[in-house]
Amino acid sequence: MDRQSKAPLLIIFVIVFIDLLGFGIVLPLLPRYGEHFGAADLTLGLLMASFSAMQFLFAPIWGRVSDRVGRRPILMLGLAGSTASYALFGWATSLGASGSLLGMSALTWLFITRIGAGIAGATIPTAQAYIADSTAATERGKGMALIGAAFGIGFTFGPLIGAPFASADVASPPSPMPGYVASALSAIALIFAAARLPESLKPDSRPAERHWFDISSFRHAVGKPVIALILVTMFLTTFAFAQFESVLSLLTSKLGLSDRYNFYVFAYVGLVLTISQGFLVRRLMPKLREFRMSLIGTVLMTLGLVLVGIAGNMNSVVILYLVLPISVIGFSALNPSLQSLLSLRTSDSEQGGTLGLGQSMSAMARILGPAAAIPLFGIQRAVPFWTGAGIMGFGILLVLLLRSSAQEPESTESEPSEA
Repeated sequence: MDRQSKAPLLIIFVIVFIDLLGFGIVLPLLPRYGEHFGAADLTLGLLMASFSAMQFLFAPIWGRVSDRVGRRPILMLGLAGSTASYALFGWATSLGASGSLLGMSALTWLFITRIGAGIAGATIPTAQAYIADSTAATERGKGMALIGAAFGIGFTFGPLIGAPFASADVASPPSPMPGYVASALSAIALIFAAARLPESLKPDSRPAERHWFDISSFRHAVGKPVIALILVTMFLTTFAFAQFESVLSLLTSKLGLSDRYNFYVFAYVGLVLTISQGFLVRRLMPKLREFRMSLIGTVLMTLGLVLVGIAGNMNSVVILYLVLPISVIGFSALNPSLQSLLSLRTSDSEQGGTLGLGQSMSAMARILGPAAAIPLFGIQRAVPFWTGAGIMGFGILLVLLLRSSAQEPESTESEPSEA
């Protein structure tokens, strides 16, 4: 790939990375701010789920529109929406627990900001389409890996950037500054896109048909036991990890960590995620193959979630730091392994539909996970982690059932396919 063809990829990476810094700043604070503004357990769960729900609904819309009007305007529209949503998040925080404007409480405004951020953030698939436009088939995988790298690095440095603007005092009210900082970062990404981002869509490109959840593809997929088993495993394991993500900041609050030190916990998680995805999993996958990696991932996630619950009950921040990498590394090993297994067990002509179905299952899990975890946390702080561990224990059984199917591609690749 020459320097001229690399330039658009570097630009899109920088834009996505800067925008995701804002996401990494706001996410660790959201459950705490929701609690401060009086959200009950179920309401707080819905607040956490609203972002993923909007992404699930609007990602195919933005993708379809970008097929017609181009990637650049949709990406810029998303950045503008993120800038406005994060600024509104900071402003809503400044209202205080009893504040209101236009007859709506601060909590209502928080919902509006997350819905807006979810709609704006649903342009990530458009960024992936931009990469697809800009790369040859042989370079497509490397290009798509940039989005994953932007997520990992953004989730690591976002909390580190936000930490100085959050209070180090546990008793202090929420600060509006992290929201404003996140808004400023998205504004920088918007300005950079306006100045440097070229359009990638070719004039002769034909729009592809897109669906939120393709019922016909779903029926066809579940008609194949192996595919159905992988899809169920993807849903359950993502559901368990979504529970972990959504209540982690509530757990650190119970452990007495301020907003600032909560940021450091999330930066630590992001760093482990980046290292495990970028180095460990990438190097071990060719040697261990998908089945062993997925089995290792489910076992590590099960063990890690049990230990996180124990650390919470022991009120030990030190133990929490020691056991957090176990779950994170487990998920890092499991997620790409299941995606690869899904691809390996799908014919070439059905790759797009089946992999898209897998993404839909993961998206639904990220919507339902927080809605279930936060009410469970209200019962007892370890319950959502141990519930997730129970789900992952069932996931171990599902992965074991995949053993024979994971070994089949090597023996069937050379066989002619049936018409």
